[in-house]
Amino acid sequence: ADGRWRLPATADQVDPLYRAMLMAYEDKRFETHHGVDPRALARGVWQLISNGRVVSGGSTLTMQVARLLEDGATGEWSGKLRQIRLALALERQLTKDEIFTLYLNLAPMGGNIEGLRAASLAYFAHEPNRLTPAEAALLIALPQAPTSRRPDRFNAAATVARNRVLARAVEAQIISADDAIAARTTPVPSLRRDFPALAPHLADALVAGAAPGTVIPTTINATLQAQLQTLLAARAPAFGDRVTAAALVADHQTGEILAYVGSSDFFSDPRRGAIDMVQAVRSPGSTLKPLIYGLAFEGGFAHPETLIDDRPMAFGTYAPQNFDGGFRGEITVREALQQSLNIPAVALLDAIGPAHLVARMRRAGVTAQLPRNTAPDLPIALGGLGVTLNDMVNIYAAIARGGRTAELHTTPGPVALPPTAPVLDAAAAWQVGDILWGAPPPAESPIRTLAFKTGTSYGYRDAWAIGFDGQHV
Repeated sequence: ADGRWRLPATADQVDPLYRAMLMAYEDKRFETHHGVDPRALARGVWQLISNGRVVSGGSTLTMQVARLLEDGATGEWSGKLRQIRLALALERQLTKDEIFTLYLNLAPMGGNIEGLRAASLAYFAHEPNRLTPAEAALLIALPQAPTSRRPDRFNAAATVARNRVLARAVEAQIISADDAIAARTTPVPSLRRDFPALAPHLADALVAGAAPGTVIPTTINATLQAQLQTLLAARAPAFGDRVTAAALVADHQTGEILAYVGSSDFFSDPRRGAIDMVQAVRSPGSTLKPLIYGLAFEGGFAHPETLIDDRPMAFGTYAPQNFDGGFRGEITVREALQQSLNIPAVALLDAIGPAHLVARMRRAGVTAQLPRNTAPDLPIALGGLGVTLNDMVNIYAAIARGGRTAELHTTPGPVALPPTAPVLDAAAAWQVGDILWGAPPPAESPIRTLAFKTGTSYGYRDAWAIGFDGQHV
């Protein structure tokens, strides 16, 4: 709530080198004292008397934790007794690892960064389980003066402080002199890195209602997720600042969702980036046509090589047009689907029955949203209903699985599917896949590597592309 980055870490999640260097620099007798180090405290008092100012406060790591817990002043002797009392109490109640963990999570690291894990990610873009001597030294130096040593603002001061820690580590024989020389040649980061934000829409949904600190495993492939987020973020700007993009990738054999990109820029207001477009209800355009053709094959109304007319037709008062306004005449059903012609699709749906299509969608786990108080009608062939990207991937996953329902999920482990009739019979699903496999590919893409279909929703508001291979949808 206060805008600070705090990411929990425990003692066993931190590179042992960091702990050894920290104790050498901050509290050599941490493992043996009971919260207060009399020798260090006496040295601090003597330096105060000799110099007329505080040179070193004699604080132990436990006393620093006490100060961080109560947000007390630094170097003020008036508060030192209070810190000593709290430090003694902490040592009576907690183990050394628990006290060290408190320091890991509370130490100020510059700006709104608190704790070792947040600092490691902000300055080095990786977790603190592996730290170089240069990285560990900087993270030890920062809490002593987090404002004046912020590497992104006062890089020179941060470098001097880091090198001081390295020198102390050499004296304590924790690192070699050669290691220290090499570490001093490493530049201190001058910029803060962005924090990882993989699948933020999915993460928001999964943590809703979960207890704070709960670890929730997912099926997401982090590498694929990062690649897709980068790809969509790079491509969306070409379409204007109010356009976003979303993607969902699943293993249709297991049902595991491997990548979930709800928008191209989660933090963009013009793109409404916080809206999860994987779950947003939209018009699917022509992407429902493969299911229509599959039902036609299954019901014996057509075969991929059946000839069908693409000519002006009226179905009562409904007179659909092709996307380009033209007509192809007599063509095969295969060609009609590959060219995404509207009139043949509507004609086949008229034979099948719109209600039959909606019922098969339910078998795939899809509850289509129709205009209020209306029954399924022929315009649904061209996108006249509401579905989500998640819904459409479910339908295509079923086609890829030979018509069998696929239960997409984001949490690991097998999903027990209730006994349901197939979305399509196996022969019809294969025929649809074979047709889509032969569709003209996008520019610069190899042919016959993916069975896919595109679609454009009403008013050109949405562009869709959904496909599958032997494993992924």
